[in-house]
This record gives sequence, C-alpha cells and structure tokens, in this order.
Amino acid sequence: MDLHEGQAAFTRPMFVNLLAQEWLPAVSGVHERLVADPPARVADLACGGGISSIAIAKGYPKVHVDGIDLDPPSIDLANRNLVGSDVEDRVTFHVRDASDAQLRGAYDLVTIFEALHDMSYPVEVLRAARDLLAEGGCVIVGDERYGFRILHCLPVGMIGEGAAGTGTVMQASTVEEFARSAGFSRSEVAPIENDFWRFYVLRP
Repeated sequence: MDLHEGQAAFTRPMFVNLLAQEWLPAVSGVHERLVADPPARVADLACGGGISSIAIAKGYPKVHVDGIDLDPPSIDLANRNLVGSDVEDRVTFHVRDASDAQLRGAYDLVTIFEALHDMSYPVEVLRAARDLLAEGGCVIVGDERYGFRILHCLPVGMIGEGAAGTGTVMQASTVEEFARSAGFSRSEVAPIENDFWRFYVLRP
C-alpha cells in the first residue's frame, strides 16, 4: 500500500462516520448554509484520495464539492474512489492550484484536512483559501493533535527556500499566527471533541 492509499485508508473511517454527521454541524453557521439554497459550493483543498470531498457531498445532498490537490496520483485515486459513490454529479476533482484567480470568491466553505502541517508555505495556502471564499464563508482546518509521521511530515514541510517546517503537531497559537498573517480577522478552535484531531475555524 503506497502513501496515497495508506493516507486515505487511515482517515476514511473519520471522514465517513464523523465529518458530515458531527464535525461540520458543530461549526456555527456551516451546517445551516450547507442545507440551504442556493446550493453551497465547497472547496476541499489538499483533498488527497477524495474521501473527505465525497463524505461532504453524501452528507449534504445539495452541495457541490471541488476536491483540489496539486498531486496527480492523489487525484487519480480520488477519481477512482468517486466511481460508484452516487455523488459523481456533485463532486469534481482537479489537479489545480488553489491560488488560481478564476476560483476567487466561488466557495461558501473551504476545508483543509490533515494537510496544513505538511505544507512548506502554510500562510500562502491560507491566503489562497481566504481568497476562495464568498461573502459569509469560512475556512475549516482539521489537523492532528499528536505527531504520527515524524520522518515524513517535518521533512516535506521543509522543502523550498524559506519553508515553514511546521512539523507534525501545530499548536493553536501557530494556526492563529498563520491565519492572521494570511489576512483572516478571526481564528478559533471549533467545539469538536476528537482524540486525534483539533479543528480551527478561520473567518475573513
């Protein structure tokens, strides 16, 4: 089992059983928008194998989800996972940069799950995520409470000149600092209890 499939297998139970059932409804205003009209648009950044994107669409039958990732093998896996999911008409996967100007202001919700700590330039990613938001939208970041992959997460987060090198566990103060630098006016820890993850809500 390679890294992409292993990552998808690890997070699948949480996404399938908790994402739309407990996590998103716990964030003020998010559940209400996702069940409302006109249908909400969601951008799932660093979507990997696409399980989170599919779970959001399954849990909210009106929404349209764009799973976005720069890694072609991950998007290939996501498209395979999409087959037979019954949400093929509302989920689309893209090998695309989230900073693409054509996407600005298009989404009511942007999610980044178990990925921000891996990123060499998290502030730039959060700035791009903020630019994706429509009026009233927010960004939800879900990341690990504990360090699992010391030999992977830290090294990949150090790639590139001036890379953040965040490491496997981000403190709430670190996320708040990243968010403020990216132009968000509010950053708060969401009222979601989970043994492995902590969730952050970022609002412009």
